[in-house]
Parts: sequence; C-alpha cells; structure tokens
Amino acid sequence: MELRHLRYFVAVAEEGSITRAAERLGIQQPPLGQQLKALEAELGVQLFDRAPKRIALNAAGRVFLEEARAILSRAQEAVDHVRRFNIGESGTLSVGFTSSASLHALTPRVLGSFRQSFPLVQIAVEESETYELVLALQNNRIDVAFSHVATDDFKNLTSRSLGQEGMIVAIPAGHPLARSGDGPLETRALAGEKIVVYRRPDGPGIFDGILKRLDQAEIPITISDQVSRMIAAINLVSAGRGLTIVPASMGILHRASVHYRPLTGDVIPPLPLYIAFRTNERLALVKRFIEITSEIAQECMGR
Repeated sequence: MELRHLRYFVAVAEEGSITRAAERLGIQQPPLGQQLKALEAELGVQLFDRAPKRIALNAAGRVFLEEARAILSRAQEAVDHVRRFNIGESGTLSVGFTSSASLHALTPRVLGSFRQSFPLVQIAVEESETYELVLALQNNRIDVAFSHVATDDFKNLTSRSLGQEGMIVAIPAGHPLARSGDGPLETRALAGEKIVVYRRPDGPGIFDGILKRLDQAEIPITISDQVSRMIAAINLVSAGRGLTIVPASMGILHRASVHYRPLTGDVIPPLPLYIAFRTNERLALVKRFIEITSEIAQECMGR
C-alpha cells in the first residue's frame, strides 16, 4: 500500500464520485477506479457501496477514512518537519556551558533571541567543565559550547570569540582587602595571599593561565585549596579559606559573605568568551545558532 492509494481513496470518499475525484486528482477515471479496487483487494475489505453513477462509503469505508486521513496528515507533518530541520527551523539543539559562561550576560540573551526566532526548536542545556564539553563536542553529544577557553587546538573543533569580560577577586568579607574598599585592585596586592585554585588535571582551564601570569609577574601566592569547579572555589572563599580570581559574571554569588573587587588588568587581562563547535558542522540548525550568537555578541560589543 502506498500513500497515493490513500490519497485516491480519500478523494473519492470526500467527493462521492470517481469523476469528480479524478478531476480533483488530475488523473483519468479508469486508472482511479482500478486503484480503488486494488486497495480493497489488498485490505480484503470492501470500502464502497457501488451503484450506477454513484459510489458511497460503507461502514468499513468510514472507519478506514479516519485512519487514512490520520496517516496522510502524519506523513505531511513528517515532510514538513524534515524540511524545517533541513533549513534549520526545527529540531533539537544541545548547548553546553561552563559555570562561568552560563552566568555571562550574553548567554541568556542569545537563548532568548533564538527561541523567539525559532520557536519549533527544542534547546537542551548542559553545564559542565571545559574539558568535558570538549569531549561532548567531539563525541557529538552536544552541538555547541560556551566557554572561556578556545578549542582550536583540539581535533575537529574550532571556536569563535564573542567578546571578553574583566576579572575580579573574590575576597572573604572580613579580609583586609575587602574592608579597604570596592575600587579596582592591583594584582600585586595579592602577593603573599592564600589563593583557592579551580582547575582540572585532565584539561585546560582558566586558572592555569592565571597562575602562569602571576608567576611571570613574580607575584608569590600560596595555594590553600584546589577544586575542580569555579563555584566550589567561591564557596571556599565564603568559608574564609582564601581568595580566588574569577570572571566578573561570577560576582553575583554569595554577596553576603564574599566581597568582589575588579582587577586593574595590569597582570591578568580580560577573559575572552568563546562559542565552540565542530569544524565540519553541516547542520543548518547549528549554523543558524552560531550566526545569531555572533550577531548578538557584535551588538553587545558595539555598545
């Protein structure tokens, strides 16, 4: 049984006439009549009561008409869906974020704009560490990732810069550097301080670059704790374990127990934000998301 057989059947059922149905379908009457008989033979059920110059559905035909309409409707939906998917207007998009990138002012704006432009697209969000997002991209488990670390050095991945944000120092509320004001802090003021470090041994991270720059500037520090996530580092700052250096977007956390001061940028420069994706990406849906993200980022930078 083919879809065209169902279309023929529905046309005859709705018109109540092979002649009118043939005109509607743009085919000749004899082939249409033959197709109807072939359909009934395949089903083993007579669907019409026939009389000279008259054809009408019987009880079985009325039941089959409902089923045929449902099948044709679903088939058209499938065609429409795959066409929308092919041009990037439907489907599911998996987006990964690092903890800091998820709090960046750009990301909710991008997601909101994309949802408004493409309401048929389902967006699945995943938050993880940079290296885990890299693996997820390489293994096709996510489509794009927002991170503060470029992925161009990883196989089959590339990244596009979206802008940058300044770095801030998270300080326990009772610390002398917290009591001395809210203004920008020179990085050299961190000399001799206890620092909570966030990094993973199996992949790239923000703090590796921070430690390198502190070492190059000959600013000695003491690592009090090492954790795998930035939020965990701020939690330890809140508990008084030491200071840490984070992107400015993280400054909304633990405001009652953590004091934030911007760094002057003399040693540690502003942090880039990237969108990472597979170099050979072909899906129109993913390409549309990347382009919209880049456009919004340019608008934000132009302000």
